[in-house]
Amino acid sequence: MSFFGAVFASLTLYWQWHLSGVALALPFLAFVLIGFAASYVIRTPGEGIKPSPKEERAIMWSSIGEGVGLFLAANIVINLHRPDLLLPSMTLVVGLHFLPIAFAAGFRPFYILGTALVVAAIMGFIVEAPTGGEVAGFMAAGALWLASSIAVRRDWLAKGRTAATV
Repeated sequence: MSFFGAVFASLTLYWQWHLSGVALALPFLAFVLIGFAASYVIRTPGEGIKPSPKEERAIMWSSIGEGVGLFLAANIVINLHRPDLLLPSMTLVVGLHFLPIAFAAGFRPFYILGTALVVAAIMGFIVEAPTGGEVAGFMAAGALWLASSIAVRRDWLAKGRTAATV
């Protein structure tokens, strides 16, 4: 999630603010920081959060649907000559992909994340360009970074509980 947050931020910087070069790499610092935290937690002894087979299937099919949805959304928006709607469309697809995962896992934070991304997408569609793309892109990046940080913390706490009971 943190990687895709960086992708959303970089795409927003490029498409909406027309930045290039090193500026596009800056959002990936957040990804690296969250990645280091995740790496630490993964190596920490204890039982972390393990998805059930039902959850794994939901993740797999939702991710496949997300990939197809992103491809279709990008092609539709480009063929309609509306590149200003690309970031809101991408945000909508990514948000919708979290909802079946939330349902399969019974995990309320994914409902919140999916809903936040759908709301960001709707705002991106409503607000006039270029601000709509900025809103959708940066809100998606922020939501994904926050969610990935919370996920790392959740796994760390789960490992701490299992280590304490051993």
